[in-house]
Amino acid sequence: MFKHLKGDLFGGLTAGVVALPLALAFGVQSGMGAVAGLYGAIFIGFFASLFGGTSTQISGPTAPMTAVSMVVIAGIVQVYEGELANALPAILAVFIMAGIMQVSLGILKLGKYIKYIPYPVVSGFMTGIGVIILITQILPAIGYYPAEDDQFIEKYNPIAREVVLQNIIKDQVDGKLLVIENLEATVEKAKEITPDQILAESKTQAKKDSSGVLGTLKTLPTAIQKINWLELGLTLLTIFIIFGFKRITTTIPSTLVALLGVSIAVYFIGLDVRKIGEIPTDLPMPNFAIITDFNLGTVAPYIFTALTLAFLGAIDSLLTSVVADNMTKTRHNPNKELIGQGIGNSIAAFFGGIPGAGATIRTVVNINSGGKTRLSGMIAAVMLLIIVVALGGFAENIPSAVLAGILITVGIGVMDYKGLKVLKSIPKSDIVVMFVVLILTVFWDLVYAVGIGLVIASLIFMKKMGDSNNHKSAIKKLSDVENLDHADYSRIPIKLREEIFIKELFGPMFFGYTSDFQSMSRDVPKYATHAIIRMKKVPFIDQSGLFAFEDVLQNLIQKGIQPLLVSVQEQPLYRLETIDIIPDLIGKEHVFEDYEDCLKWIVEHVEDTVPAIEE
Repeated sequence: MFKHLKGDLFGGLTAGVVALPLALAFGVQSGMGAVAGLYGAIFIGFFASLFGGTSTQISGPTAPMTAVSMVVIAGIVQVYEGELANALPAILAVFIMAGIMQVSLGILKLGKYIKYIPYPVVSGFMTGIGVIILITQILPAIGYYPAEDDQFIEKYNPIAREVVLQNIIKDQVDGKLLVIENLEATVEKAKEITPDQILAESKTQAKKDSSGVLGTLKTLPTAIQKINWLELGLTLLTIFIIFGFKRITTTIPSTLVALLGVSIAVYFIGLDVRKIGEIPTDLPMPNFAIITDFNLGTVAPYIFTALTLAFLGAIDSLLTSVVADNMTKTRHNPNKELIGQGIGNSIAAFFGGIPGAGATIRTVVNINSGGKTRLSGMIAAVMLLIIVVALGGFAENIPSAVLAGILITVGIGVMDYKGLKVLKSIPKSDIVVMFVVLILTVFWDLVYAVGIGLVIASLIFMKKMGDSNNHKSAIKKLSDVENLDHADYSRIPIKLREEIFIKELFGPMFFGYTSDFQSMSRDVPKYATHAIIRMKKVPFIDQSGLFAFEDVLQNLIQKGIQPLLVSVQEQPLYRLETIDIIPDLIGKEHVFEDYEDCLKWIVEHVEDTVPAIEE
């Protein structure tokens, strides 16, 4: 491990420098604060490197993982009446579940299957994540915070009164029937409601109603009227430095230059702007409330969300692993990588950090700076820990507008421009999948967006496969063999060509192809006596295909047509024998290893019956 110590040291330190501003920004965006992003970067970075399967990968909070985490955090905070401190154990429990699920994926050796997620689904989701980040950063970018606007909060006063009263009734009843005594107690409790309680609930409702994409868009007309031009200027300056400094040099991370440059300027000029707030400088401590205050009822609705986090983190990490492989000419272990990521996410959550994954940009920086082994990722994590402990007091002076500017550049960068550029040349079905996932991701639910996208993409794929199989698997009438340049067919005696039809099957027989295959028995004319079904190119048959095959054979036999099977592969043959299609419907004497054997049998056993019928 220490053979490449110098390269790992430089690689880790450089990657840590790049990770710092992003960790702060993702922590703020998640709703748990900058320190949660730092703790995520520290613990995921260290343990994913230690236990993972990609030597040069740098892990930590990423844009997609933070976007999903933001939804989880906002949802659970609402359950706890807007109190993050009270909701924190449940939030972190969900994140730990996601980490455990990732470990399970690795143990079950499912890492290799992640690659089968269709590109349009990934493209639509990543672009959707970018759009979400851009929209949700509009309000911080212009310096408008709804929960701090008294005029905006006042609109939620009636709703706040209703919510406070409902909570009192809920506490009084506590699962029992509402009786007169409860009602009288409720009235007495209601008289004790203070203006501070109403104000606190109004702020909670205002924050809830203005969060997310739809909340931002709904709040935007009010926000535009109250733009803080200084905050907006700092945001634009940050964006300008990030994109502009890259044109000068890429040796020094432009994000770090923007973070330090703008923050130092604001500090010395003494500008009155919003800061990111206090960052603890003590060593991170585990949050044991995750165990002591665990509530299954609160966590249960988020099990599928945790699964989405696990899968998303797996995809994010393994895609980065592929990039690292291409740069280092090595080969990662996908299952080990998932175990490492899961361990990192679980430990990070236990210490109050947000989840993350393998980060492409940070990994590339690490490799280009000399990182060769897993030690580089561990060094990056340790460096971040030192920054938190030693410089946390300075970091709390970073303007919020600077982090908004950083996140806007992240949102711009995470979108899949490669997929968007080729829209004119890709199939319309892929475009549909991409935009369905994109729209659902932005305006509805990230979890359902991916699920629905996978279903649509799978259905389209199966339709295409079925159409392709049907097009290739045509029935050939051998009396027209002169028009077919095929030596196999021409070897059948001319006098038998009216009696014999051939069905060539191409590709797997699955449920997307069954209806077309079942039409075969209708296409064979009544005067035919034998139907050759060539199955050399059928590698697989599922249950639907098996039953469709049985229906076709029964229909042929009812018409007096003898099916002959040729070149049946191992899996289809096993399935046909398992449910006794062979030998009950087709005797083993009518199943041929190759076309030569079938041809010999035809010459010996098939009679010329059509001329006799015509006479």
